[in-house]
Amino acid sequence: EHGQFTQVLARQPSARRMNVPKSGYRVFSANSTAACTELAKKITERLGVELGKSVVYQESNRETRVDVKESVRGQTIFIIQTIPRDVNTAIMELLVMAYALKTSCAKNIIGVIPYFPYSKQCKMRKRGSIVCKLLASMLAKAGLTHIITMDLHQKEIQGFFSFPVDNLRASPFLLQYIQEEVPDYRNAIIVAKSPSAAKRAQSYAERLRLGLAVMHGEAQCSESDMADGRHSPPCVRNTSGHPGLELPLMMAKEKPPITVVGDVGGRIAIIVDDIIDDVEDFVAAAEILKERGAYKIYIMATHGLLSADAPRLIEESAIDEVVVTNTVPHEVQKLQCPKIKTVDVSMILAEAIRRIHNGESMAYLFRNITVDD
Repeated sequence: EHGQFTQVLARQPSARRMNVPKSGYRVFSANSTAACTELAKKITERLGVELGKSVVYQESNRETRVDVKESVRGQTIFIIQTIPRDVNTAIMELLVMAYALKTSCAKNIIGVIPYFPYSKQCKMRKRGSIVCKLLASMLAKAGLTHIITMDLHQKEIQGFFSFPVDNLRASPFLLQYIQEEVPDYRNAIIVAKSPSAAKRAQSYAERLRLGLAVMHGEAQCSESDMADGRHSPPCVRNTSGHPGLELPLMMAKEKPPITVVGDVGGRIAIIVDDIIDDVEDFVAAAEILKERGAYKIYIMATHGLLSADAPRLIEESAIDEVVVTNTVPHEVQKLQCPKIKTVDVSMILAEAIRRIHNGESMAYLFRNITVDD
């Protein structure tokens, strides 16, 4: 009987041959909107694999539902999640997809999140919270074991995670765009629109052998103190018996009028940053640079969120061109504003997936990358 059972078992198609593709890994997209799956399709085309079969949708009550349509047992799974305007839905889709794969016994679940949401909320602000740390904990709890992302707003965010994070850089692609698409780029100057962006701008300037200018002044008000009661007088209490604590008086911050440190007269000004979302600061910076004599103004950014009226404001401004990568879908904004150009970064994301799956070193993807990039 035992011999007959062995023969019958041998005739059965092996589970490995039946379920696991030759490539040994699967790539899924956790997005429910078609526009967000474009990057995933480009990556899978470069890898020469098919996108995994799954259905992600919102039920009538707006709950997220994910159905994985194939076996993932014992496999390494890559989930590509691009973040559209509806950030919270995209996060929930990623969490539910990761948990569905975890409960389906996937061996490793690796999130490919080119733009990491809530990355600006990575510092304590008054009585707020560090939401980025919360999101990192949620992703780990859902089952992710590794993340591939690009140009985190602050590199220290990697420390929030309990698993490896590969923070890829878009700077080689943007530098290549400047060299190939910006006419007479040798006459350009790299501009930081605030002192906090000076390190990134300096890195670009050194790579391109160009000069550097830094803007400073009152237009940079994104981190201004909001009235939260800290300056209100303390409650009057009976302090008989012990004197009140006398703290040193802090001078209130007062930003000077906008100044540009560096000569931009007769130059092409290239403003570099990691995220372009609300464009008022960029538009104001462009106007100042025009007044100072810059004859052409480019903006280079990795993540083109371009929220609200950003396309209209760019179109009506002194900005000549806005160059962003395809980490975030922005086709609608491009239709509204022809000044917006896109650089494809699917190549480096696909190569990162291939190297991680094959157990190869990632160092090649970070060659000549400085800490300040």
